[in-house]
Amino acid sequence: MVIDKVLLAAPRGFCAGVEMAIKALTWMVRAFPAPVYCYHEIVHNKIVVERFESLGVIFVDDINEVPVGAPVMLSAHGSAPNVVAKVRQDGGFVVDAVCPLVTKVHHEVKVRSRKGHQIIYIGHEGHEEAVGTMAVAPSSTHRVESIKELEMLPNFEAPVSLLAQTTLSHRDWSSILSAAKSQFPELSVPGRSDLCFATTNRQGALMDIAERCDSLIVIGSSNSSNTRALERLANEAGCSKVYRVNQASEIPLPLSGTIGVTAGASAPEELVQEVLDVLGPLNGVEEIHYVTEEEYFPPPRELRNLIHAVGFFASLGFSDLSIKQEAEDRLIGASEVLRTLT
Repeated sequence: MVIDKVLLAAPRGFCAGVEMAIKALTWMVRAFPAPVYCYHEIVHNKIVVERFESLGVIFVDDINEVPVGAPVMLSAHGSAPNVVAKVRQDGGFVVDAVCPLVTKVHHEVKVRSRKGHQIIYIGHEGHEEAVGTMAVAPSSTHRVESIKELEMLPNFEAPVSLLAQTTLSHRDWSSILSAAKSQFPELSVPGRSDLCFATTNRQGALMDIAERCDSLIVIGSSNSSNTRALERLANEAGCSKVYRVNQASEIPLPLSGTIGVTAGASAPEELVQEVLDVLGPLNGVEEIHYVTEEEYFPPPRELRNLIHAVGFFASLGFSDLSIKQEAEDRLIGASEVLRTLT
């Protein structure tokens, strides 16, 4: 039994928000002596988290574990307003690496709740993004994860809005949206979808290859919402053998035929390359392009003065002093930066 060919989905792996967050935490560990604290895992990927831990980053799930005055980063998933307020009051160097798309949802919750809306929020119970978003207006926000939970909500007398966790599967979102419109005929939804463009793009890219594969490998951690959404989508598409792996050593060899490969938005490209090396297809790798992503999120504002310091990029081994710092940040990918963290 041999692996004939690999179909490699594009886009895959790091999204713009993850790129921004990983580079931001890298700059912090270069600029401050250990320990640097991070509220929640910076992104949901075991390999990335372990690499930062090896450099003295301490990840905490309780903000009270951060010593007063210590440098701290808030993760890409977004934090509750009281958490943000506390770390800023404690006087350390604080960087909020929240993804701008999550910030948009927080803003929608704040504005709509102030207008008297009851908010139905589609999100996974216990997920950091959902917890942070719910905390923006806890008394008027109601989390649901299924049509059954939606049907259990009361008949609100106030206007009703529907918002969502950014990393949901489009299928999960659309089915609940349809049911919510039937249950609440005057339902209000944002003019622009809450769903992350990168999540949607990775799902579209997977669907482009799913029917052509004998097996499909999804690279990413079990606590990554968008990775698990890719796994479910592959099963729903009829793939008989779908394997989610953290790294190449977890691939259930032997495999045969045509193998599809994709990666969740928190998975670095080095893991993809390791998987391809292990698979070693007889007839090579064909990259299937679904869409080209050009989105870029600049560093968090708290870091911008720091990264403009002369020689900072040189410390990462990438600097070309003829290039303006912001342009250089755009050119250097987070996967490249991670390879410097040894």
